[in-house]
Amino acid sequence: VQLQASGGGLVQPGNSLTLSCVVSGRTLGDISLGWFRQAPGREREMVAAISRSGGGTWYTDPVKGRFTISRDVDKSTVYLQMISLKPEDTAVYYCAATFRNTVTPSAYGFWGQGTLVTRLQ
Repeated sequence: VQLQASGGGLVQPGNSLTLSCVVSGRTLGDISLGWFRQAPGREREMVAAISRSGGGTWYTDPVKGRFTISRDVDKSTVYLQMISLKPEDTAVYYCAATFRNTVTPSAYGFWGQGTLVTRLQ
């Protein structure tokens, strides 16, 4: 499984941003995909995930109601739409995949490169 994340950038207060993760090597129906982030000086954390069927999603509490994970099977792409970004959302965001239906971070063994999101003050 190969993953290519993109879409990061500088975000003004009140603006939104959508990250993309293009998947190759397997179909989206074969994998669960998660978005993770790592802020400076902090451990990497999982922020959202979508199941192999696409019917199940999970969010960490700090992003509930602000982030939405979705996917386009035809484009083999998973998205993370982020609204109402806060300074604490500033981080490098990664997409990762697992063949399991799980939100256990350690199960995610396939990783894309990171994309930096910076919420401007």
